[in-house]
Amino acid sequence: MPRYDRLGASSRLRFFDPLPHLAAAGLDVSTAPFFDDDYLRRLYAGQPVKGWTLAGRYRRRIAALRAAGRTDLLWIEKEALPWLPAGAERLLFGGRPYVLDFDDAWHLRYAGHRLAPVRGLLGDKLERLVAGATLTVVANDALASWAEAAGARRLLRLPTPVDLARHQAALAPDCPPWDRPPGEFRVGWIGTPSSARYLAALAEPLAALAASGPLTLVTIARHPVALPGVPEEFIPWSEAGEAAALAGIDAGIMPLPHTPFAQGKSGFKLLQYMAAGKAVVASPVGENRRIVADGVTGLWADSPEGWVQALEALRTDLDLRNRLAAAGRDLVAREYDLAVLGPRLAAALAQVARA
Repeated sequence: MPRYDRLGASSRLRFFDPLPHLAAAGLDVSTAPFFDDDYLRRLYAGQPVKGWTLAGRYRRRIAALRAAGRTDLLWIEKEALPWLPAGAERLLFGGRPYVLDFDDAWHLRYAGHRLAPVRGLLGDKLERLVAGATLTVVANDALASWAEAAGARRLLRLPTPVDLARHQAALAPDCPPWDRPPGEFRVGWIGTPSSARYLAALAEPLAALAASGPLTLVTIARHPVALPGVPEEFIPWSEAGEAAALAGIDAGIMPLPHTPFAQGKSGFKLLQYMAAGKAVVASPVGENRRIVADGVTGLWADSPEGWVQALEALRTDLDLRNRLAAAGRDLVAREYDLAVLGPRLAAALAQVARA
């Protein structure tokens, strides 16, 4: 039961993309997203969602839970019924075993809500669900620590997988895309509107770099970012065009603040850049610290000056860029590829489903 359909990144990557591996393991999976793609399009466009539309989502999810009476296992992204108490969900589960999947610090949305009634009613909702889950799947160490503290009975740490084969297909075999003229430097960022706000911290460093030499910020997203003084090439994101868009950048960036929510982020942007054969620069926050070994698989930057220095090093040193890019792709192939993680997820689900 994913939260979104394929337009939602977490649902697409952690639920839909691994489905062939689950089928290969003999698992018969039926999907029932809570929100459809039209909901996300309206959300990203800043358009209101009518109440009757949301009510329909709850009706469909409740119907799906009731119709799943003969299933061996419920596989749920984060929660089955947003904004409803844990007891209501557990009642609809009807005693069936369930698996929960988390790719970021979703629990903080309830526990840190500005309204006291929400905190009082839902502040520990996800912890209560985790304590009753047959298996809890988490994307990173921060979430693993949270789930353990919540009383998880069984835990699987599974990073969000990246499909390396899709990115390899987008690369010209006779001309690796990171072999670009040193004077042409394209810094890439890919993400959703909810994470675009993190780029504001790089407005001054990127503007300074643009003033000292040719630089373009390539944003692969729903909307342009429009940072003052920073030349931007906006590429509307699409699932089909994602790999080709990333093949056209020189380096990828992932800035994050030092906040509790950011500590639970999974660093997937970095994996996308690395799979595309690009050097990366990242804030040393949360899972970024596991993915990026500074000077080996990428560079860290934790201040405006640090971002300028790191990106300038990649702009002027093609050998460094190539070395980091190659190490990053090797890391993805070993530890983060869908071909590696898909079977691992399938094996874990099969084991608890047949227990």
